[in-house]
Amino acid sequence: MFKKVHLRLTLLCAGITAIIMFVMSLCYLYVSEKGLYRNQFQAFKNDINTISTNLEQQTVISMEWLAKMEAQGNYRFFVLDNGVPFLYNQLTDPVRREENDKLLLESQEALEALPNLSASVVVNDGRTGALSHYEYEFLSPSAKTKYYCSVMQMGTDSSMLEIIVLSSLKPLERQIREQRIRFLLIDIAATVLLGIFAWFFTGILLRPIKENQQKQAMFVAAASHELRTPLSVILSAAECCKGADPEKQAGFIKTIYQEGLRVSSLVSDILTLSQSDSHHFPIRKEATELDTLLINSYESFEPLAREKSILLSIVLPEESLPLCTADPERISQVVAILLHNAISYTPAHGQITLSLTHTRSRFTIQVQDNGIGISDEDKKKIFDRFYRVEKSRSRKDHFGLGLSIAYEIVKAHEGTITVTDAKEGGSCFTVTL
Repeated sequence: MFKKVHLRLTLLCAGITAIIMFVMSLCYLYVSEKGLYRNQFQAFKNDINTISTNLEQQTVISMEWLAKMEAQGNYRFFVLDNGVPFLYNQLTDPVRREENDKLLLESQEALEALPNLSASVVVNDGRTGALSHYEYEFLSPSAKTKYYCSVMQMGTDSSMLEIIVLSSLKPLERQIREQRIRFLLIDIAATVLLGIFAWFFTGILLRPIKENQQKQAMFVAAASHELRTPLSVILSAAECCKGADPEKQAGFIKTIYQEGLRVSSLVSDILTLSQSDSHHFPIRKEATELDTLLINSYESFEPLAREKSILLSIVLPEESLPLCTADPERISQVVAILLHNAISYTPAHGQITLSLTHTRSRFTIQVQDNGIGISDEDKKKIFDRFYRVEKSRSRKDHFGLGLSIAYEIVKAHEGTITVTDAKEGGSCFTVTL
């Protein structure tokens, strides 16, 4: 499932970004190409103004001058006297001459088809011999190429000199085509890089969700496993009660009761953790005397420790302590979990110390024992749900949820809980509020 979600998120992120990038590229190319055509046409008009000025200053149009102008501007000149081409346009090979004839005819047809034609520049203010010129764009069907065309006319009452200048747009179109290819390659490369980045980025985003789902699956599996054992015992004891003697029935009923208490305790712990996951963990903070709270916890567990021949001691500051804003019932639950674990895993004649210190605005509660201790590898997972270390620490009355509940309670108080090795062996759990 996560692979499909990962792939779809990658395609979504990379696809949306790629579409935006392609649209922006198209907009840029549109504006850029419009500008290139506009600048090219303006440059063509400036060249025509220069050529027309030179023509007015000359009394003779020589072939050398025409050839020089064609070479400089990559232009084609057609000179007509009363519609008859000059010899200049005939002194070429037959193929070139035929091509020139077609271009000349097409340019004239395009000029006649232009609506609202007006001279772009009129020189000499309309006097006899005045030179006027028109610039326009047309597509040559024969050459399949766009041209900028200028028609310059200088006339008298008896004659009309017409000069047609063509400028091919092939170089500009080639430049535009190369620019489009460059942008296409850049967009494709960027899309590939975006896809790679999106794959890793969405993978990082999905990692916590995937880990949470795995933890939930492990939690359900572990809870099912823990519930199966006492329920199997209860069903077996109930089955045996059917044909057993009254004396034996009392033993079976006692077993059913004890296992029922275990199931009730486990379900209660699971519900507590479920409330934490749904952010509905009940915390009712109030001004709390932590020293009094620890004394009560000490008095509750001291008989149990004495029964196992364990020395349980408490160390409190001599000076009076300020009140701590906390939920007294939940903090008592945390201390009870830590003391219960310490008593369970500390051998006979061992020692457990419950202490409280206050520094500035922080309260520190410690439960230290000289029991079997916890390895460095297990310290990393000790607060995970249903996690229990090696078999020597797996007891029937422990489900591996106590420290998880303690962790969630302390976290809800915006505090910290850690475990370290005690100086005299064993473990030291520290709660900071």
